[in-house]
Amino acid sequence: MTSAVPQALPFALIATDLDGTLLRAGDTVSARSYAALATARAAGAQHIVVTGRPVPQVRHVLDGLGYTGLAVCGQGAQVYDAARGRLLHSVSMDRGLAEVALGKIEAEIGEVYAAVNQEGLDAEMLIGPGYRMWHPHLPTVRVPRRADLWSAPINKVLIQHPVLDDDELTQAARSVVGDLVNVTMAGEHTVELQPPGIDKATGLARAAAVLGLTAETTIAFGDMPNDVPMFAWSRHGVAMANSHRELFAVADEVTLSNEADGIAVVLERLYA
Repeated sequence: MTSAVPQALPFALIATDLDGTLLRAGDTVSARSYAALATARAAGAQHIVVTGRPVPQVRHVLDGLGYTGLAVCGQGAQVYDAARGRLLHSVSMDRGLAEVALGKIEAEIGEVYAAVNQEGLDAEMLIGPGYRMWHPHLPTVRVPRRADLWSAPINKVLIQHPVLDDDELTQAARSVVGDLVNVTMAGEHTVELQPPGIDKATGLARAAAVLGLTAETTIAFGDMPNDVPMFAWSRHGVAMANSHRELFAVADEVTLSNEADGIAVVLERLYA
Protein backbone atom coordinates (compact mmCIF):
# COMPACT_ATOMS: atom_id res chain seq x y z
CA MET A 1 0.00 0.00 0.00
CA THR A 2 1.36 3.45 -0.82
CA SER A 3 0.83 6.71 1.00
CA ALA A 4 -1.56 9.31 -0.37
CA VAL A 5 0.36 12.03 1.46
CA PRO A 6 2.16 14.53 -0.82
CA GLN A 7 5.79 13.50 -1.26
CA ALA A 8 6.97 17.10 -0.70
CA LEU A 9 6.28 16.68 3.02
CA PRO A 10 9.42 16.41 5.14
CA PHE A 11 7.75 13.57 7.07
CA ALA A 12 4.37 12.02 6.34
CA LEU A 13 4.03 10.52 9.83
CA ILE A 14 4.67 12.19 13.18
CA ALA A 15 4.89 9.76 16.12
CA THR A 16 4.84 11.29 19.59
CA ASP A 17 5.25 9.81 23.01
CA LEU A 18 3.07 11.46 25.66
CA ASP A 19 4.58 11.63 29.16
CA GLY A 20 7.70 13.77 29.22
CA THR A 21 7.33 14.47 25.49
CA LEU A 22 4.05 15.95 24.21
CA LEU A 23 2.43 16.34 27.62
CA ARG A 24 3.26 18.98 30.17
CA ALA A 25 2.57 18.60 33.87
CA GLY A 26 -0.99 17.61 34.63
CA ASP A 27 -1.53 15.75 31.35
CA THR A 28 -1.86 19.00 29.39
CA VAL A 29 -0.79 19.96 25.86
CA SER A 30 0.26 23.57 25.32
CA ALA A 31 -1.53 25.77 22.83
CA ARG A 32 1.72 26.08 20.87
CA SER A 33 2.17 22.31 20.54
CA TYR A 34 -1.49 21.87 19.64
CA ALA A 35 -1.17 24.52 16.92
CA ALA A 36 2.07 23.02 15.54
CA LEU A 37 0.46 19.60 15.22
CA ALA A 38 -2.60 21.15 13.56
CA THR A 39 -0.35 22.91 11.03
CA ALA A 40 1.44 19.65 10.22
CA ARG A 41 -1.86 17.83 9.76
CA ALA A 42 -3.17 20.61 7.54
CA ALA A 43 -0.09 20.14 5.38
CA GLY A 44 -1.02 16.47 4.97
CA ALA A 45 0.98 14.74 7.71
CA GLN A 46 -0.54 12.11 9.99
CA HIS A 47 -0.04 12.12 13.78
CA ILE A 48 0.08 8.94 15.86
CA VAL A 49 0.34 8.98 19.65
CA VAL A 50 2.67 6.21 20.85
CA THR A 51 2.49 5.73 24.62
CA GLY A 52 3.28 3.20 27.30
CA ARG A 53 -0.09 3.88 28.90
CA PRO A 54 -2.91 1.47 28.11
CA VAL A 55 -6.06 2.85 26.49
CA PRO A 56 -8.06 3.46 29.71
CA GLN A 57 -5.27 5.71 31.06
CA VAL A 58 -4.88 7.76 27.90
CA ARG A 59 -8.41 8.18 26.58
CA HIS A 60 -9.04 11.36 28.61
CA VAL A 61 -5.94 12.94 27.06
CA LEU A 62 -7.02 11.99 23.53
CA ASP A 63 -10.52 13.32 24.17
CA GLY A 64 -9.10 16.60 25.45
CA LEU A 65 -7.05 16.95 22.27
CA GLY A 66 -10.02 16.18 20.07
CA TYR A 67 -7.82 13.36 18.78
CA THR A 68 -9.44 11.17 16.12
CA GLY A 69 -6.45 9.22 14.80
CA LEU A 70 -4.80 5.96 15.73
CA ALA A 71 -2.99 5.61 19.04
CA VAL A 72 -0.42 2.99 19.93
CA CYS A 73 -0.95 2.21 23.62
CA GLY A 74 0.21 -0.24 26.27
CA GLN A 75 3.86 -0.02 25.16
CA GLY A 76 2.97 -1.23 21.69
CA ALA A 77 0.51 -3.95 22.70
CA GLN A 78 -2.58 -2.00 21.60
CA VAL A 79 -3.58 -0.08 18.48
CA TYR A 80 -6.60 2.07 19.28
CA ASP A 81 -8.90 3.83 16.83
CA ALA A 82 -9.86 6.98 18.74
CA ALA A 83 -12.49 8.06 16.22
CA ARG A 84 -14.46 4.83 16.62
CA GLY A 85 -13.52 4.08 20.22
CA ARG A 86 -12.33 0.55 19.49
CA LEU A 87 -9.21 -1.56 19.57
CA LEU A 88 -7.87 -2.59 16.17
CA HIS A 89 -5.24 -4.84 17.74
CA SER A 90 -4.35 -6.00 21.23
CA VAL A 91 -1.81 -8.45 22.67
CA SER A 92 -2.32 -9.87 26.15
CA MET A 93 0.46 -11.10 28.42
CA ASP A 94 0.36 -14.69 29.61
CA ARG A 95 -0.30 -14.47 33.34
CA GLY A 96 1.57 -17.68 34.06
CA LEU A 97 4.62 -16.28 32.28
CA ALA A 98 4.30 -13.06 34.27
CA GLU A 99 4.33 -14.99 37.56
CA VAL A 100 7.35 -17.01 36.49
CA ALA A 101 9.20 -13.86 35.47
CA LEU A 102 8.48 -12.18 38.81
CA GLY A 103 9.62 -15.29 40.67
CA LYS A 104 12.91 -15.41 38.79
CA ILE A 105 13.55 -11.71 39.38
CA GLU A 106 12.86 -12.02 43.11
CA ALA A 107 15.12 -15.05 43.38
CA GLU A 108 17.91 -12.82 42.12
CA ILE A 109 17.31 -9.42 43.78
CA GLY A 110 14.75 -10.01 46.54
CA GLU A 111 11.17 -8.81 46.83
CA VAL A 112 9.75 -6.51 44.17
CA TYR A 113 6.45 -4.68 44.26
CA ALA A 114 4.13 -5.30 41.33
CA ALA A 115 1.15 -3.83 39.53
CA VAL A 116 -0.61 -4.77 36.31
CA ASN A 117 -2.52 -3.10 33.54
CA GLN A 118 -5.48 -5.25 32.66
CA GLU A 119 -6.48 -5.94 29.07
CA GLY A 120 -9.37 -4.10 27.39
CA LEU A 121 -10.91 -0.70 26.75
CA ASP A 122 -12.35 -0.28 30.23
CA ALA A 123 -9.82 -2.35 32.19
CA GLU A 124 -8.28 -1.34 35.49
CA MET A 125 -4.77 -0.91 36.80
CA LEU A 126 -4.35 -3.17 39.82
CA ILE A 127 -1.79 -2.22 42.46
CA GLY A 128 -0.26 -4.98 44.58
CA PRO A 129 1.13 -4.69 48.14
CA GLY A 130 4.02 -2.21 48.44
CA TYR A 131 3.68 -0.74 44.95
CA ARG A 132 3.66 3.06 44.95
CA MET A 133 1.69 4.87 42.27
CA TRP A 134 3.64 7.98 41.24
CA HIS A 135 0.86 9.34 39.01
CA PRO A 136 -2.07 9.87 41.40
CA HIS A 137 -4.22 11.41 38.66
CA LEU A 138 -4.50 7.99 37.00
CA PRO A 139 -7.19 5.65 38.38
CA THR A 140 -6.01 2.51 40.16
CA VAL A 141 -7.42 -0.29 42.30
CA ARG A 142 -5.33 -1.57 45.20
CA VAL A 143 -5.53 -5.31 45.89
CA PRO A 144 -4.50 -7.06 49.14
CA ARG A 145 -2.54 -9.97 47.63
CA ARG A 146 -0.28 -10.42 44.63
CA ALA A 147 -2.41 -13.35 43.54
CA ASP A 148 -5.26 -10.88 42.99
CA LEU A 149 -3.28 -9.25 40.18
CA TRP A 150 -4.01 -12.23 37.95
CA SER A 151 -7.80 -12.10 38.29
CA ALA A 152 -8.33 -11.04 34.64
CA PRO A 153 -6.26 -10.83 31.42
CA ILE A 154 -3.38 -8.32 31.49
CA ASN A 155 -1.15 -6.63 28.93
CA LYS A 156 1.85 -5.82 31.14
CA VAL A 157 3.37 -5.92 34.62
CA LEU A 158 4.95 -2.92 36.35
CA ILE A 159 7.62 -3.48 39.00
CA GLN A 160 9.44 -1.49 41.68
CA HIS A 161 12.22 -2.40 44.10
CA PRO A 162 12.65 -0.99 47.61
CA VAL A 163 16.38 -0.26 47.08
CA LEU A 164 17.39 -0.45 43.41
CA ASP A 165 16.81 2.57 41.21
CA ASP A 166 15.11 2.37 37.81
CA ASP A 167 18.29 1.75 35.82
CA GLU A 168 19.54 -0.89 38.25
CA LEU A 169 16.18 -2.66 38.36
CA THR A 170 15.87 -2.65 34.57
CA GLN A 171 19.36 -4.08 34.14
CA ALA A 172 18.85 -6.73 36.82
CA ALA A 173 15.45 -7.83 35.49
CA ARG A 174 16.70 -7.91 31.90
CA SER A 175 19.68 -10.07 32.86
CA VAL A 176 17.39 -12.59 34.57
CA VAL A 177 14.26 -12.73 32.39
CA GLY A 178 15.20 -10.85 29.22
CA ASP A 179 14.85 -14.07 27.25
CA LEU A 180 11.30 -14.60 28.55
CA VAL A 181 9.75 -11.13 28.46
CA ASN A 182 10.54 -7.65 27.19
CA VAL A 183 11.88 -5.49 30.03
CA THR A 184 11.75 -1.73 29.54
CA MET A 185 12.00 1.50 31.50
CA ALA A 186 9.06 3.67 30.51
CA GLY A 187 9.50 6.57 32.93
CA GLU A 188 10.53 7.49 36.44
CA HIS A 189 9.61 4.64 38.81
CA THR A 190 8.15 2.75 35.84
CA VAL A 191 9.93 -0.48 34.91
CA GLU A 192 7.72 -2.85 32.93
CA LEU A 193 7.51 -6.45 31.78
CA GLN A 194 5.71 -7.04 28.47
CA PRO A 195 5.02 -9.99 26.19
CA PRO A 196 8.14 -10.98 24.22
CA GLY A 197 8.46 -9.18 20.91
CA ILE A 198 6.18 -6.29 21.91
CA ASP A 199 7.49 -2.73 22.01
CA LYS A 200 6.71 0.71 20.62
CA ALA A 201 8.31 -0.13 17.28
CA THR A 202 6.06 -3.13 16.64
CA GLY A 203 2.96 -1.18 17.59
CA LEU A 204 3.93 1.85 15.52
CA ALA A 205 4.74 -0.32 12.50
CA ARG A 206 1.31 -1.92 12.71
CA ALA A 207 -0.49 1.44 13.03
CA ALA A 208 1.55 3.00 10.22
CA ALA A 209 0.68 0.09 7.93
CA VAL A 210 -3.02 0.80 8.48
CA LEU A 211 -2.37 4.31 7.15
CA GLY A 212 -0.23 3.08 4.27
CA LEU A 213 2.88 4.75 5.70
CA THR A 214 6.38 3.45 6.39
CA ALA A 215 9.36 3.95 8.66
CA GLU A 216 11.10 5.95 5.94
CA THR A 217 8.40 8.64 6.18
CA THR A 218 8.34 8.84 10.00
CA ILE A 219 9.71 11.30 12.55
CA ALA A 220 9.45 10.19 16.18
CA PHE A 221 9.63 12.15 19.44
CA GLY A 222 10.37 10.61 22.85
CA ASP A 223 12.21 10.88 26.15
CA MET A 224 12.76 7.45 27.73
CA PRO A 225 14.46 4.10 26.99
CA ASN A 226 11.12 2.59 25.90
CA ASP A 227 11.31 4.99 22.95
CA VAL A 228 14.60 3.49 21.70
CA PRO A 229 12.87 0.83 19.51
CA MET A 230 10.61 3.52 18.02
CA PHE A 231 13.66 5.64 17.15
CA ALA A 232 15.37 2.63 15.60
CA TRP A 233 12.30 2.00 13.42
CA SER A 234 11.74 5.62 12.36
CA ARG A 235 13.80 7.59 9.86
CA HIS A 236 14.42 10.44 12.31
CA GLY A 237 14.34 10.34 16.11
CA VAL A 238 14.08 13.52 18.20
CA ALA A 239 14.91 13.36 21.90
CA MET A 240 13.52 15.90 24.33
CA ALA A 241 16.02 17.89 26.40
CA ASN A 242 14.72 16.07 29.48
CA SER A 243 15.42 12.62 27.97
CA HIS A 244 17.14 9.65 29.54
CA ARG A 245 20.78 9.20 28.47
CA GLU A 246 19.93 6.00 26.57
CA LEU A 247 17.71 7.98 24.19
CA PHE A 248 20.28 10.72 23.69
CA ALA A 249 22.68 8.01 22.53
CA VAL A 250 20.45 6.99 19.61
CA ALA A 251 18.71 10.27 18.74
CA ASP A 252 19.24 12.07 15.43
CA GLU A 253 18.34 15.40 17.03
CA VAL A 254 17.72 16.92 20.47
CA THR A 255 15.05 19.55 21.00
CA LEU A 256 13.84 21.55 23.99
CA SER A 257 12.06 19.91 26.91
CA ASN A 258 8.40 18.96 26.99
CA GLU A 259 7.71 21.93 29.24
CA ALA A 260 9.40 24.25 26.70
CA ASP A 261 7.37 22.99 23.69
CA GLY A 262 10.21 20.96 22.20
CA ILE A 263 7.94 19.18 19.73
CA ALA A 264 6.48 22.47 18.50
CA VAL A 265 9.96 23.91 17.89
CA VAL A 266 10.78 21.08 15.47
CA LEU A 267 7.39 20.94 13.75
CA GLU A 268 7.31 24.70 13.22
CA ARG A 269 10.65 24.40 11.43
CA LEU A 270 9.56 21.49 9.26
CA TYR A 271 5.99 22.49 8.37
CA ALA A 272 6.14 26.28 8.35
